Amino acid sequence: MLRAAPVAVPVPQPVSVSTRPNAHSSGLARFNTWSREAAEAALLECCGSRRWAHRMAAHRPYPGLDTLLAASDEAGYDLGPADLTEALAAEYAPCLHHDAPRAAHLALRAAHAAYESRFGHAFVICLDGVHPSQHVDQVLAAIRTRLAHEPDEERSLTAEEMRRLARGRIIDLVTEAGLAPGPFPPVAYDPR
Repeated sequence: MLRAAPVAVPVPQPVSVSTRPNAHSSGLARFNTWSREAAEAALLECCGSRRWAHRMAAHRPYPGLDTLLAASDEAGYDLGPADLTEALAAEYAPCLHHDAPRAAHLALRAAHAAYESRFGHAFVICLDGVHPSQHVDQVLAAIRTRLAHEPDEERSLTAEEMRRLARGRIIDLVTEAGLAPGPFPPVAYDPR
């Protein structure tokens, strides 16, 4: 994923998910008990559409992660053009680590600017399963390819990438909730 995951405050002690195999289930159980407002706020970090977040929070409790992810997909498919525009407005082009070569910073900035100029919103792509060392190359190649798309084709592909991003962010959300102490949702910090 390109968008940085929200940082929980207070930050729990580092715990590997592999040492906490039930982090998803305990996190989902906590998520199911959060107030509607807290759940919606956390879900807005997963997808910036208020309608999507409201729908997802309203359908709790979810019996399992698969059900939660299926509900996310369904709500994502039901996003109207205004909902997608709202979700895309919450996205932003990621920054490279400050140690990355200047040429990489310039190339990525120029590619994002060209994309935003053509389509009117931030470029989104889900990079789950792509090694971080390959992120810049994957993003640059995808932007070059997608700049050739017609606006309707790109809008459809963007909606699919948003659904994929939301799934990954939801997994992160329930994992963090399963690792965080106490019944309350993490307070999100957005570095924007």
